[in-house]
Amino acid sequence: MKSQLQLLTRAIHQNCSFSLDSQSYQFLKIWHYHPQIELVFILESAGTRYVGDHIEPFGSGEIVLIGENLPHLWLNDKDYFDETAHLKAKALVVHFMESFRDNFLKLPEMDSINKLFEKAKRGIKFKGEANQPILEKAKELEGFEELDRIIRIIEILKDLTKHEDYQILSSASYTGGLEGGKGDHKMERVNNYILNNFKNGVSLEEAAELANMNTSAFSRYFKQVQKKTFTKYVNEIKIGHACKLLIEEDYNIAEVCYHSGYKNLSNFNRKFKEIKKTSPSEFVKQHAKI
Repeated sequence: MKSQLQLLTRAIHQNCSFSLDSQSYQFLKIWHYHPQIELVFILESAGTRYVGDHIEPFGSGEIVLIGENLPHLWLNDKDYFDETAHLKAKALVVHFMESFRDNFLKLPEMDSINKLFEKAKRGIKFKGEANQPILEKAKELEGFEELDRIIRIIEILKDLTKHEDYQILSSASYTGGLEGGKGDHKMERVNNYILNNFKNGVSLEEAAELANMNTSAFSRYFKQVQKKTFTKYVNEIKIGHACKLLIEEDYNIAEVCYHSGYKNLSNFNRKFKEIKKTSPSEFVKQHAKI
């Protein structure tokens, strides 16, 4: 199964570093990506959200930050396409031009926002009570002049850097990066080793050697940085890659199994369900809705 992934061009005025779009209609049923970073405030809507290889229901009150070129889609529930139901998707969407990050965010004072955008390469969902005051600030954006609007945007991004109730959405293998990789030379070497070799097999001993640590110390270090064991993380990398193949390539499940570094189909199915909470065949069916 191969989804029709499309590159969308986001029209932003040449004299602006970002755009603000107020949506009061059903979300476009297009599996797409774009070079602009996207910040979405869901005011009133429900359905299924696809970000990279992550799939889950979405609802009102969510705030989601999508990194550049990360495929995504908001698919409203069927009731939203029933003209008699009169349901509308209400959302505010901000798209940041490449110049916003390449120029303005190079200021040293913007370091925390830069780190937020780095995390957004895998998609971030913000949730909980802390969302409400941020949503109220977002609702006021349309009534502001350009300078006040950019000031408010920075305020919102600052709030998001301090937000403690959030979830990283897509798997690391989908975007090719580990937490703690940038600026952490030990983890960068381990990152490259895992991503380049997981299909043929990786070992804790070799990873520890690359980090110049013994296996016990490396295991503790890896778990401290990644919040999970080395073995579990490698399996997540493999399954994330499998999801990417199931979404974007014309492979059947058995072929995806072997292309993802598994030698046994039953083991692949078991690990897939353990990590994604669904079977490979059900995952394919979910994406077939796109």
